[in-house]
Amino acid sequence: MNFEIDEQQRDFAASIDAALGAADVPAAVRAWGEGDTGPGRKVWAQLTDLGVTALLVPEKYDGIEAHPVDLVVALERLGYWAVPGPLTESIAVAPVLLANDERSGSLASGELIATVAMPPQAPRAVNSDFAGLTLLAADGQVGDATAGAGHDSVDPARKLFDVTASGDTQAADTARAYEFGVLATAAQLVGAGQAMLDQSVEYAKQRAQFGRIIGSYQAIKHKLADVLIAVELARPLVYGAALSLAEGSPDTARDISAAKVAAADAALLAARSALQTHGAIGFTQEHDLSLSLLRVQALRSAWGDPTLHRRRLLEVLS
Repeated sequence: MNFEIDEQQRDFAASIDAALGAADVPAAVRAWGEGDTGPGRKVWAQLTDLGVTALLVPEKYDGIEAHPVDLVVALERLGYWAVPGPLTESIAVAPVLLANDERSGSLASGELIATVAMPPQAPRAVNSDFAGLTLLAADGQVGDATAGAGHDSVDPARKLFDVTASGDTQAADTARAYEFGVLATAAQLVGAGQAMLDQSVEYAKQRAQFGRIIGSYQAIKHKLADVLIAVELARPLVYGAALSLAEGSPDTARDISAAKVAAADAALLAARSALQTHGAIGFTQEHDLSLSLLRVQALRSAWGDPTLHRRRLLEVLS
């Protein structure tokens, strides 16, 4: 069997890379953390032009109704570039919750950006101050919500908000929406891990210590190789989880949790190795590595931390 993504999906990923590579995303992330979402909105407009915001929206609302694998392709690249905003919530979760709601059309067109709270795993809504719609979902129901107090996150670009229900609720497939939330977060973690690995490899070719380029030391080579192996092992688990979700497999919960655990562990290993490779400069806010370091710490706990998903794995396998 061939588990590679097809040419169209590779082209889709390349188009996202081309757009974000020219968009100065790091500057947008820094501005976002300081309260200026203007540059970030321009990045989101580019995502809309590429069809990213319409991926999971039903065709009847002018969406693409794409396969979950296509979602993974896109979210991995967004994680690689550390795009700010409620990516998981607006692109992956809200379209599932609003599958029979006309507002889905506004999600597809980019006119509406949504965020979601789904307690207990996602008790607060990220970036409610940026989103035009905040949803509160649980137990097969979803409804509009009002954002309350804001709380700083480890990632300044991911402020979290308490929410309270503010309207009538409607039936929604909250269980499936949750799995999409976990899948999208895992895909971003894989992308972030790959980004930090790439940055470390490039830096190891330039940084000298004791008169030698550090990339020539076997210890550095082995450390970076370990990261590469971890990322390459996590990626197929994420794509496999997307296939399980698409097919409605009875093993979906198992596959989704395994993907999140592997992606979180790979991204954490990439972060630690990147800091060791870069040295003190990696801690500075001025270095772009810091953006991915903070994003990984935030995403590891988003939509269920590794402990929760390991517990779910044990429950499924026992």
